[in-house]
Formats: sequence, structure tokens, C-alpha cells
Amino acid sequence: MTKLSSATPRRVVFQYLVPVHVEVEDGLVCSVTVIDETPVENPTVVEGDADYLEAAVKAADDGQPWPSWQFGS
Repeated sequence: MTKLSSATPRRVVFQYLVPVHVEVEDGLVCSVTVIDETPVENPTVVEGDADYLEAAVKAADDGQPWPSWQFGS
């Protein structure tokens, strides 16, 4: 895991495409599961320090076996 210095906090928000499983019942989305084991590819800065993007992606994509995230029932 990457250790960051707390002396100068840096922040960046980025986005990238990941597989998403969407369940729809009777025309309503009832569950969304984000499959976040996908490696970060082609990230785009949304806000914050763009110079920090490379280090942030490395910290976010360090090979940890994260579970999927699920929203809804």
C-alpha cells in the first residue's frame, strides 16, 4: 500500500469505466452492482490536483482484492 505524507494533503477526483450489473424489475432499477476489480485505465480528472492523478491511480489500483459495491436491495 502507498503511504502518503500528511504534511501537504493533496486531493484529486477521477473517473474511469468499470463493468456495472444493473437489475430492473417492472421498469424500475432495483439494484446496481459495481464490479470494481477492474484495473484503472484511461482515468479522467474530474476535479482537484491533476498533478496528483498518477499517484492517486496507483494507490487506488494497488491489487487489493476489493469486493464489488452494491446499491439497492
